Amino acid sequence: MKFLVVSDNHGDQKILEKLVHHYQNNVDALIHCGDSELAYDADLRSKFLIVGGNMDFDQQFPASLTEKIGDETVFIAHGHRLGINYDLTKMQLAAQEAGATLAFYGHSHQLACEMAAGCLFLNPGSISQPRGHWAVLGGTYAIVTTTPENIKVQYYTRDLTPVSDLAFEFKR
Repeated sequence: MKFLVVSDNHGDQKILEKLVHHYQNNVDALIHCGDSELAYDADLRSKFLIVGGNMDFDQQFPASLTEKIGDETVFIAHGHRLGINYDLTKMQLAAQEAGATLAFYGHSHQLACEMAAGCLFLNPGSISQPRGHWAVLGGTYAIVTTTPENIKVQYYTRDLTPVSDLAFEFKR
């Protein structure tokens, strides 16, 4: 399975349009971890599995989603309600309760990627307002590719270029 994971575009619709145009027929799911600032009824919103963030004021966005996609159970949350700025404990508990094999979140605007208790926890960073060590890249998103044996993560910049230092592989 192959997933595009993006977050925190904060109203920058052009980058989402670019990602949809490039990837919609090349991945199994387009996932947005919140703070899109899209209207819930926007055509662009319908292209993504998307959750609401702290800057998404339309109450129709779910706080979290759990979706079965192929052999994967995907848990998606923005993270602000799960305290991800402090640690991943609440995020891990929510993902565990959902039976997730993949857990995607945003909010901090900083990319993160780790395996814990058989689940990948991934923050794609902010595509439009990055923070932290990798902010110099100008925004990131991730492509997650899964097989029964492993999970591969490759981060990309806004211009669709892979970042060689941000490629990871985890054995299951």
